[in-house]
Amino acid sequence: MFNLIVKGRGWANNRDSFLSSRIFEYTSDSLVERFKPNGQLDFNSLMNLPTLFMEESWGSELKSARVGTIVRASISGEDIALEYYYDPDITPISNSELEAISNELDMVDFEFHRTHWAVKDQDIFRILLRHAQPRRNQPKVFSLNDPEQIENVLVSAMMPFSPQFDNVHQTLIEVSEQFNLRCRRADDIWENPAVIQDVVSLIDKSRIVICDCTGRNANVFYEAGIAHTLGREVILITQSKTDIPFDLRHLRYVYYLNNGEGLQELRSKLEKRISSLLGI
Repeated sequence: MFNLIVKGRGWANNRDSFLSSRIFEYTSDSLVERFKPNGQLDFNSLMNLPTLFMEESWGSELKSARVGTIVRASISGEDIALEYYYDPDITPISNSELEAISNELDMVDFEFHRTHWAVKDQDIFRILLRHAQPRRNQPKVFSLNDPEQIENVLVSAMMPFSPQFDNVHQTLIEVSEQFNLRCRRADDIWENPAVIQDVVSLIDKSRIVICDCTGRNANVFYEAGIAHTLGREVILITQSKTDIPFDLRHLRYVYYLNNGEGLQELRSKLEKRISSLLGI
């Protein structure tokens, strides 16, 4: 048995409040009677249950949940004041992973989009353990998200940071936007002291990785290898067919010229390839 608490604005750090009017939605009558005898909330019994703290699913932004424990709960006006902590041994669980096992958790689709507090008569630990993903092996020179967190709208562009590629980069952005995707390049972000960590994090989160092999740039080759190793969908493009490394020449690639007509042809070829990858 566990508490399922879903909030639309996400959760604060160890202390937050919740609408008391939303408690026991999507909860069986027998459990309501058990935890609200004589019309009074039995907070002590509720706090003995493990709790799944979840964010509402909306838009394209990645949402996740944490498993934890409520340590204090009290009525404050129309809200319930909560103090809680997350179990450090259980990593964040994406909403998409929870949706895949929603039947086992006794959750209906609308619960992912509705702020509410339900009590479920399931063993959450046994269910999560049954579907637990093996931990990722961590490289020595950079780190990977564990568990894997792919953003389905993210496309990353791996290319030399040079003005001569600006028009190419803009073409990739525009093609991505046609499919409601967001194209980013490593120089768009600065989240870590080491550049390689930003690059790898971008690749790791991406649904599609476009690598421009023009000029045989060593960084791009390294990044293409990382993307292939992580199992990402990789699209190779180049202005010179001889710039495709020997080990990759058995793969399909897009040849283009860096001029108006050539970029328009690149756009057309990428549209077909991305459409195929998205199953459109």
